[in-house]
Amino acid sequence: MKQQGVHPEGAESTSDAAARPDTAADVPEAEVPEEAHTDEVEGDEPLLPARVHRPSDLMRLLVGVLAVMLLLGIAAFAHGTTSGLEQDINKGTGQAPDLLIKIAGLASSIAILLVPVAFAIERLIKRDGLRIADGVLAAVLAHGVTLATDLWVAKGAPDSIQEALTQPSPGDIHALTDPVHGYLAPVIAYMTAVGMSRRPRWRSVLWIVLLLDAFSMLVTGYTTPFSIILTVLIGWTVAYGTLYAVGSPNVRPTGRTLMAGLRHVGFRPVSAAREEAPDAAENDRGRRYFVTLEDGPPLDVTVVDREQQAQGFFYRAWRNLTLRGFATRSSLQSLRQALEQEALLAYAAIAAGANAPKLIATSELGPDAVMLVYEHTGGRTLDSLADEEITDELLRNTWLQVQALQSRRIAHRRLAGDAILVDRSGTVILTDLRGGEIAAGDLLLRMDVAQLVTTLGLRVGAERAVACAVGVLGPDAVADCLPMLQPIALTRSTRATLRRLARERAQREREAVLEASQQAKQARLEAAGHGTGPVVLEKPDKKAVRAEARAEKRAIDDALEEAREEDLLTQIRHQVLLIRPQAPVEPARLERVRPRTLMSFIAGAIGAYFLLTQLTHIEFGPLVANAEWGWVAAAVLFSAASYVAAAMSLLGFVPERVPFPRTVAAQVAGSFVKIVAPAAVGGVALNTRFLQRSGVRPGLAVASVGASQLFGLGCHILMLLSFGYLTGTEKTPSLSPSRTVIAGLLTVAVLVLVVTSVPFLRKFVVTRVRSLFAGVVPRMLDVLQRPQKLVTGIGGMLLLTACFVMCLDASIRAFGDESTSLSIASVAVVFLAGNALGSAAPTPGGVGAVEATLTVGLIAVGLPKEVAAPAVLLFRLLTLWLPVLPGWLAFNHLSRKGAL
Repeated sequence: MKQQGVHPEGAESTSDAAARPDTAADVPEAEVPEEAHTDEVEGDEPLLPARVHRPSDLMRLLVGVLAVMLLLGIAAFAHGTTSGLEQDINKGTGQAPDLLIKIAGLASSIAILLVPVAFAIERLIKRDGLRIADGVLAAVLAHGVTLATDLWVAKGAPDSIQEALTQPSPGDIHALTDPVHGYLAPVIAYMTAVGMSRRPRWRSVLWIVLLLDAFSMLVTGYTTPFSIILTVLIGWTVAYGTLYAVGSPNVRPTGRTLMAGLRHVGFRPVSAAREEAPDAAENDRGRRYFVTLEDGPPLDVTVVDREQQAQGFFYRAWRNLTLRGFATRSSLQSLRQALEQEALLAYAAIAAGANAPKLIATSELGPDAVMLVYEHTGGRTLDSLADEEITDELLRNTWLQVQALQSRRIAHRRLAGDAILVDRSGTVILTDLRGGEIAAGDLLLRMDVAQLVTTLGLRVGAERAVACAVGVLGPDAVADCLPMLQPIALTRSTRATLRRLARERAQREREAVLEASQQAKQARLEAAGHGTGPVVLEKPDKKAVRAEARAEKRAIDDALEEAREEDLLTQIRHQVLLIRPQAPVEPARLERVRPRTLMSFIAGAIGAYFLLTQLTHIEFGPLVANAEWGWVAAAVLFSAASYVAAAMSLLGFVPERVPFPRTVAAQVAGSFVKIVAPAAVGGVALNTRFLQRSGVRPGLAVASVGASQLFGLGCHILMLLSFGYLTGTEKTPSLSPSRTVIAGLLTVAVLVLVVTSVPFLRKFVVTRVRSLFAGVVPRMLDVLQRPQKLVTGIGGMLLLTACFVMCLDASIRAFGDESTSLSIASVAVVFLAGNALGSAAPTPGGVGAVEATLTVGLIAVGLPKEVAAPAVLLFRLLTLWLPVLPGWLAFNHLSRKGAL
């Protein structure tokens, strides 16, 4: 017997026979060598890993951690609920007979130790010592976690958690019971790690023992309900964490197991060849083998195990979360369910008259794998066919098979190129029915049509694909699929192909624009030099320069328009609309939750968390009683005016026409975005997206925002230096502003020197700055040619800074008096310094950094602490926290209107 995976020398490999499946059945039985009757499997893995890390163990670990956190949260914040639950349980268990309590306590104490030992003996007899080792390791780790938890509850946990997990010990009222049972958690971890849950009898015994132990402990007063729940969760979580860390024993069936399974169901296999798995990302369809028999035609065998079933689990879970139920399939199936579904679909497809692989046998290969045996079909997939081999007759036959399925309401759900086989006679066979669905609704059937017309369109073009579909299904059936013709309704591999084609189209468009720009420059140079002789340098005429710039821009736009190509889905829509102009084209709503909506919800939760943490430590009574409401109203007005100024500062660097009211709304939406992202990042991303949605080309939108940021940085530095100098001339006794400015400049100089001297930092900064301001200089030149726009942009920046400074000054005056007032220059210096630090801070909206800087700065320039703290709080409430709700509303409104 040869080693698995090694080709026999001097003989034709069975994998070579599998490569020619159409001729494999013609090999005479007498020509099969005697040694082929051994369990030789070509192409099978020669060495399987002894252990595998299962995603299901990781998921259970995460669920356990979240459950522990939720339990501790309930114990910490729902003290009344926990106390009432304990009283109800103590009142109910207090009526239990003493004899029953003693019997339950004695039985559980003995069984809690005997059951693990008995199970370990059984596993050792069956030579499964690896599972016992896993259980022992999990028990040791669980014991360590229980000791750490006991120490934390006793020393550092809040009183509410301690009261929920402990109570006075019945034997000693001055001592407390253990928060976590040191012997029960290891037992649970041990029994979970060794896999007792897969054995019903042992599982039943374990639950009986656990219930008896919990009952006896509760009745005798040695524990609390929350302590028992926490003990179970810790044991369960540690067990699955251990299994995921060290790996579970690999029970994946080998080639020899496959051969034995085939003999078990009545076949006499000679050899098997593992078919090469496709590169598709959704390869959860099992391992496939080509099997030759001693008598009879060869077989196609599919083996599905738990490890392969877990492939793509997180992707399917995400699809189930974001898409509506009819557009997804179950993300978690048992092997039995997968076996029954594939068998049912195979029988149903053949009964419908479609050409599908004929299922002739099924069987289990141990507890963690199943086997499906099909008659050998042979042939090549549509993806492997050359373009000239895909004839109209082949396309028609493909649609006829789909029509047969749809006539019996069967949805295939994955009509990609590798699921369509074509044999040597040209017969089309539909495979990969595992993910299909019987009694399918209209939406699923229309999704199949959309998927297949896209699959064929990728190979033969939209016109031929639509024409063949209409010829078989009719124009109405094809027109009805248009609402499903969207990327989210297609398979994962098809979406990847469409994205690759989109990148290639974008690259061709960029090359065309670059070539047009170079041609325009060359033509301008030739016109300036008249083709011969030296070029005479003359003073450029402004009108001529503007005319040349407009001509170059027109040439680039024309080249971009000529190079622009429609994507495949758009081409298919146009072809269908030529046949049915009244066909519905509005995409169907397949998403249950849009990714943007989900991100908005998460961002809103984060913003609410930061807001609550900031407001819970503030006493609003004294603030409201001592505030000057006139100055508070002035601060509100200055804060509201800042959004108009922000819109001016953005539009001043956008030569294109953009609606001003909608721009103001976008700046209001930015107040929501910056609470969940650093201010320097969230605002840039939102404004760039807004300009793109307003009709500005992506490159120009990025350049406009970059120019605005660059001008804003320059204005910020100049104003900081100017106000710092003015503050220094005021001779404020509590601050030496000139020294502060000098120290700040020296600090900046040192940082610049450090960055430029360290190659890694220099490369990092240069790369980021280059990517951020790519195209900014040409955009700034465009703006310089429009003085009105330049004045609007710079004026908006100055007005924006003035609004914030006046808002901070009004906040100070709302809590102070004439004796504590500061000059505008001092307030401006403090604000500019705090704003710079807030933009650099990685926290959302500069939370923490801005408050600390503003408070310290105001105190440094002579403002009392009693006035500085509430003034900064009011300023941040008006400019950061209170605009969050209007910003969220504006963000959702603009998103619905397609402006973001």
